[in-house]
Amino acid sequence: MVGAHDSHCVDLAGFLRAGGCTLFPEELELLGDLEGKTLAHLQCNSGGDSLSLALHGATVTGVDISDEAIFSARRLSAEAGIRANFERADVYDWLEEAARQGRRFDVVFSSYGIVCWLPDLDTWALGIAAVLTDGGRFVLVDFHPAADMFDGHWKHARAYPSGGGRLLLDEGVSDYVAESRGGLTPVGFVEGQRDFENPHHGYLFRWGLGEVVTALATAGLWIVALEEYPYVNGERSFSGMRELPGRRMVPPECVSTVPLMFGVSAEKA
Repeated sequence: MVGAHDSHCVDLAGFLRAGGCTLFPEELELLGDLEGKTLAHLQCNSGGDSLSLALHGATVTGVDISDEAIFSARRLSAEAGIRANFERADVYDWLEEAARQGRRFDVVFSSYGIVCWLPDLDTWALGIAAVLTDGGRFVLVDFHPAADMFDGHWKHARAYPSGGGRLLLDEGVSDYVAESRGGLTPVGFVEGQRDFENPHHGYLFRWGLGEVVTALATAGLWIVALEEYPYVNGERSFSGMRELPGRRMVPPECVSTVPLMFGVSAEKA
């Protein structure tokens, strides 16, 4: 899916090279000042956000399980002329190895489509705590579990997520960049690859918001902010979504307000 997603972006390297930023205000507000900070970006995908974090003054290490994503991130880094280190690894393996090696970061960051890929929240949270410096901060912005109760047409289809129950994604990860029609391409949208079909199914893990926060707190992280947003940034996850300024997507007027995104900031004492 990486090639399909990347095919819709217009000169992302040039955008970043000119000082452009792919991050949204919600992430930047929770992250705070990054100047001079070391930062691990977990599940970094193709690296656009990682390089934006570097432009804000952080020394960035991006981690992703996908060989193609890491290859794309390294190429983007070279083309944009922005330094960042990208490492291909399963997030659990990387956290364990980094802690064993004594690697420590001032900030750990993850965003969008993160929690749904985690089969074990406790091990994940403990791993994050282990690689943070004392006083270091973890920031997560992700899709709200309440949104997972609805199908693509806003019909109530499932119970509220809990327990990490597995959900078969029979059609695999879609070309959600194309489906968002510019919401996820800050420089502009092009058709790129059309009619993408993913031959690989997958499993998502359904966790509630309370379970995410509890795992972080149990790992010894102090929750300093928990935000819920009645919109989602960039992605048109459901039919009829309306676009507000700043590429914020909200439900159609016939649908009541529902939290679609959340943000957490947690610090290591």
